[in-house]
Amino acid sequence: MTEIMIVGINHKTAPVELREKLSFTESQLTRSLEYCKQSTGINEAVILTTCNRTEIYVAGFDVSVCQDLVMEMLAEIKQIDIKAVKPNLYLLTQEKAVDHLFSVTAGLDSMILGETQILGQVKDAYAKANEANAVGTIFHSLFRQAVTAAKRVQTETAINQNAASVSYAAVELAKKIFGRLTDRTALILGAGKMSELTLRHLYDQGVKKVIVVNRTKARADQLAACFGGVSEYYEKRRDCLIQSDIVISSTGAPHFVLEKDEMASVMRARRGKPIFLIDIAVPRDIDPLVNDLENVYLYDIDDLQAAVASNMKDREQEAVKAKLIISQEITEFQMWFKTQEVVPLITALRRKAESIRTTELEQSLKRLGNLSDKEKKHVDNLTRAIVNRILREPVLRIKEFALEDKSDIYVASLCQLFDLDEGLNGNGQPNWQEEEKTEANVEGGRV
Repeated sequence: MTEIMIVGINHKTAPVELREKLSFTESQLTRSLEYCKQSTGINEAVILTTCNRTEIYVAGFDVSVCQDLVMEMLAEIKQIDIKAVKPNLYLLTQEKAVDHLFSVTAGLDSMILGETQILGQVKDAYAKANEANAVGTIFHSLFRQAVTAAKRVQTETAINQNAASVSYAAVELAKKIFGRLTDRTALILGAGKMSELTLRHLYDQGVKKVIVVNRTKARADQLAACFGGVSEYYEKRRDCLIQSDIVISSTGAPHFVLEKDEMASVMRARRGKPIFLIDIAVPRDIDPLVNDLENVYLYDIDDLQAAVASNMKDREQEAVKAKLIISQEITEFQMWFKTQEVVPLITALRRKAESIRTTELEQSLKRLGNLSDKEKKHVDNLTRAIVNRILREPVLRIKEFALEDKSDIYVASLCQLFDLDEGLNGNGQPNWQEEEKTEANVEGGRV
């Protein structure tokens, strides 16, 4: 039977400097999904990589094999010593893996409880894996159900009423430092989704002067225009730093975009005027050493949790309601998942019935003489309807058996009862692995 497994690292198990080592670029994500597809032992894969977590979801028939393959993939793609990071990794299987995904997607496992950005990130991770033909029957159902649960949490609870995403936390932290932000100049480094969310929060707090700097000037122009700000070329970021009070950096660069020497030059030009830097990128954008400079106040993503502590009590109360919703959705998925064990049995039963039907039909048509095509079609439909009617109740019962603890015994008994020898291994137990794998891959578009 297919097993679901997660290998992951997040803000609870590792600091940002370790998490960023396992953060995937777009090209690495593509290569990793291809690696999983080509691996014998992994049937389906989805990779979720965000500021606070990297999680590899895989489905296969042997958890230990899947774990080894994922570790090999991480070592090869990320060029890291697995032994060094293994103490910070977590391994979740089956029910625990499913529970974890649903909690993550609903924002219950986030640094900021109830944040909604993670839902979009999970959907995006699933979509990319789907585009890469790395998902099949199990993950199609699993991720769609997780998204459904998260949407219910958002609409049926007030867990996200008081905005507290990472971008919001960054703006809240700026307010604690400066008080009113209406007379402050804010510089945004990067023009991605996180930068857009940060700008929205700054705008809501009355910031009038906003500068957007991005390597792609057109994107900076577009984003700045949405909020009445201005944009500037990346090469002129030093001039922008000199005139800014608040700097929020969220680029996709794999290296520091602001180092100590450059920041020291900026501070000399500012004549020591204080500046507030918030680095919400993973990998980090700003060299931590800039914090050694006088009147420079640097915060990274791990510093933000305290900024939203005041909202957490209300959110924790709503989380109780959210967990009930998630439990309902998980139960629905688990019932479906358990029935997948008997899908090959049902297929084999139908295949045998169809073989008998077609064989008897061919012999009967020969004895019936010269029937018209219409009459032959009528007889064919009649025999097909009889077989379907006979199998209807047994198929329903087989699916019910799958939900019981002794499902293996029932399946083995049915194999013997209907003489489905190809469904039993040498020990007289169900042996559907290869057939199940093939069917899942066909439905998932991989064959």
